[in-house]
Amino acid sequence: MHARSALFDLLGDHVRPRGGQAPVAALVRLLGPLDVSAPAVRTAVSRMVRQGWLTPVRTATGPGYAITARARARLDDAARRIYRTADAPWDGCWDLVVLPPVQSRAARDRLRASLGFLGYALLGGGTWVAARAVPELEATVAAEKVSVHRFRSTSVGDPAALARTVWDLDWLATAYDGWQQQAEQWIQAAGDGADDESRFALRSQLVHEWRKFLFRDPGLPAALLPADWPGHAAAAFFDREQLRLAPAAGRFVDACLDRRGGPA
Repeated sequence: MHARSALFDLLGDHVRPRGGQAPVAALVRLLGPLDVSAPAVRTAVSRMVRQGWLTPVRTATGPGYAITARARARLDDAARRIYRTADAPWDGCWDLVVLPPVQSRAARDRLRASLGFLGYALLGGGTWVAARAVPELEATVAAEKVSVHRFRSTSVGDPAALARTVWDLDWLATAYDGWQQQAEQWIQAAGDGADDESRFALRSQLVHEWRKFLFRDPGLPAALLPADWPGHAAAAFFDREQLRLAPAAGRFVDACLDRRGGPA
């Protein structure tokens, strides 16, 4: 796993529900089973501090880091999408967003990645579309000092056909099938006798790979998807397995957070 992505997963999955801060030594211990080295953890933490995701704090067991308000909003939104178990009815409206030209290539790339993460697709020019309005949009574009014009619009014609035109649903369906096949192999290889650390690592791997769909899947409502959409079966499989592994993973996290001293 990439250190920064693994750290984001750890913060959202385990640190956020436990008060939002952790000693740096605990972060190193927790990412060790994921083959993330201590120097890589420290580099990732430093970058996330510079980017406004973390802030240094003093914990009961030593120097540590706390997630910022910006990070809480992003992690909470990600958690709602990662652990999706119900599909809210669609009101038939699209969220259209028009952005002005952005001169900086780096800013354009960041905006493209962020809007994709939020479920928007580029229609053309500076116009983006999503099936639902996302509250985080304004803060996302404001971070790049970009103004935004936003409209609500209903479809003219078949909305499911528009969805197939804007998003590559065939590719996404294949990706879901591939993810589930790979996940089943990981679980079979782990066996039933795995200890807490191994179950933590397995669950982290499942969450890490599943989290990638946040950048691939716009989270379309069922009304815009094929009836046999493989994402539904994959989501049910993910929900079942991460819940099965959660108690052991939680015990390992608590043991690492409660441990005093040790290597940092």
